[in-house]
Amino acid sequence: MLQPSPTRKRRGRLFRFGAAFVTLLAVAGYLVVQYVTGGTGAPGCKVVSGEDDGATYEFTPEQAVNAATITAVGTARGVPERAVTIALATALQESGLRNIRHGDRDSLGLFQQRPSQGWGTPKEIMDPTYAAGKFYDHLVKVPGYTRLPLTVAAQRVQRSGFPQAYAKHEPDATLLAAALTGTSAATLTCDGRPAATRAAGPDAVRAALVRDFGRDALEPVGAEVSGSAAATPSPSANATGGGAGRTVTLPVTADTNPGAGRSLRERGWQLAHWAVANASALHIQRVSYAGREWTAGNTDSQWRPTGAAGAQSGEKSGDSVRIVTAQ
Repeated sequence: MLQPSPTRKRRGRLFRFGAAFVTLLAVAGYLVVQYVTGGTGAPGCKVVSGEDDGATYEFTPEQAVNAATITAVGTARGVPERAVTIALATALQESGLRNIRHGDRDSLGLFQQRPSQGWGTPKEIMDPTYAAGKFYDHLVKVPGYTRLPLTVAAQRVQRSGFPQAYAKHEPDATLLAAALTGTSAATLTCDGRPAATRAAGPDAVRAALVRDFGRDALEPVGAEVSGSAAATPSPSANATGGGAGRTVTLPVTADTNPGAGRSLRERGWQLAHWAVANASALHIQRVSYAGREWTAGNTDSQWRPTGAAGAQSGEKSGDSVRIVTAQ
């Protein structure tokens, strides 16, 4: 009986080793994708109803960042909470609140807007701030959109082939909008596990605030960046904790956007929830406001009382949102 040659045996071992290595890479790649996109084992975020009706919605850090941006762009324009709900429901249907680079024909981004239909260049549409702004530009031109059924208002903007699809996202979008506009206090939490590939630190937090809310919206804050000679007032960034962390302090002042009609409390909770939504991307460790504090890494990720005297109402102009970063 012929025996396999040593060369053939070596080739067999190399083939098996190669196959095992390829399989290992595939599994590793799958796990990375699951982690990034919110699959099994991914860090998560959760919003609960402020009405004590037990309603909840769980989502990923990627979705949280995009939802916070969509909301900030809307409130910076002074649109009502209903407009934010419509925008969030639309993005949930069109992209799952993910800034995707593909879609039907030339559709792109959070709202699956098409360059060929005049929504902007591909680069512009892939900018969540721009995309949200273009959606609101079209929405506010719809007569009586706040009184229309959500799916009708969204369809007037999107011209979708599935006009009834937006309605199923209304409950989740309503919860998100209430939290991210600040209407519902201490209702949004995230695990806050840092994302390794994102910028971090006070400067990154400040840049993200300007990106989402706009510099004009932050000018009334009246704070300055520590150690800089910036002419335009902006959130302060001061070292804290003996170098263990960095803090961005945002004094809460009245929302001056036309038609905003939002209280100091709502403005403060919007900024606080925005920070939590961006916790993984910006390596934010703690957020505190109105006598409550969220800390990254807690298994229940709750807003807990801080015991800070005189900071219970969140309505005083001297109250601030404090954001502590890891770097």
